[in-house]
Amino acid sequence: MTTEYARTEPPRADIDDLAGPTVVEFGTDWCGFCRAAQPLIAQAFQEHPGVRHLKIEDGSGRPLGRSFRVKLWPTLVFMLDGKEVARLVRPQDTSEVRDALALIDKPLSR
Repeated sequence: MTTEYARTEPPRADIDDLAGPTVVEFGTDWCGFCRAAQPLIAQAFQEHPGVRHLKIEDGSGRPLGRSFRVKLWPTLVFMLDGKEVARLVRPQDTSEVRDALALIDKPLSR
């Protein structure tokens, strides 16, 4: 799991070309909702170490966030081979994140 929001965003075409499971998370370091969601996200990712996690700093006029129609933070877009499979906005518990991750990746067996 990535812990810092990237200030430089990749082009949308690069995201769409990614192979395998990917979660694109939009938010900011100063967002209270984003900070509150981090432990939930981290816990869910423990069972999915092979999932690529891109944390992108978002804001007004940022093209990547607008291309995904992000309105609230954090927004997590769950993708498989460049296609959106699920989306969570301001997740409230680990099970929401875990369920969405399971749609794009098999969890580690316990």
